[in-house]
Amino acid sequence: MDTATCPFFLMKHRLFLSLGLTLLTSIVFLQACAPQPTPTPFRPPTSPPPTQLLPTTTPIPAIFTSVPTSTVTATATEEPCANDLAFLDDITVEDGTTFTPGAPIDKQWLVQNSGSCNWDSTYRLKWVGGYPLGVTEEQMLYPARAGMQATLRILFTAPSEPGSYESAWQAVDPNGNFFGDSFFIRIVVAP
Repeated sequence: MDTATCPFFLMKHRLFLSLGLTLLTSIVFLQACAPQPTPTPFRPPTSPPPTQLLPTTTPIPAIFTSVPTSTVTATATEEPCANDLAFLDDITVEDGTTFTPGAPIDKQWLVQNSGSCNWDSTYRLKWVGGYPLGVTEEQMLYPARAGMQATLRILFTAPSEPGSYESAWQAVDPNGNFFGDSFFIRIVVAP
């Protein structure tokens, strides 16, 4: 077919070509004007993924958990510990301090557990002489390991009558045996 002899073919071909260009131009124009989607930024993971799965364990039935035991008889090779207490210093209320009648007295002594036994809640302080100065005659002994220092504290009350007063105390082991240095408080009560 000769294109020169067929003007209708050329016209038809030009029409399709023109429509194709118009359509292509419209598509490009519409894509250029259309809102573009916002790209999702890359975010690295915050913690590394697990690299190894740990195996799970199956509990052993109770019939397999018992272990045969043997009876061991202990023989005493260690000697019993020794109790001792060394007075080091008066922390509060120096000897001869004056108080008014009925005043509260916070007395503290610095001592050392100079024995080889650890003091626990079964150890006590006992009044051994003078005046008890308003407290019970048995007080707790501060727990302390052997070789350690401890602060002993008793909250006394000054007597109501003027005069000089002394109260002496000593440590007692769980069996009621006195041990170590005795320590005391000496005060003056004045109106």
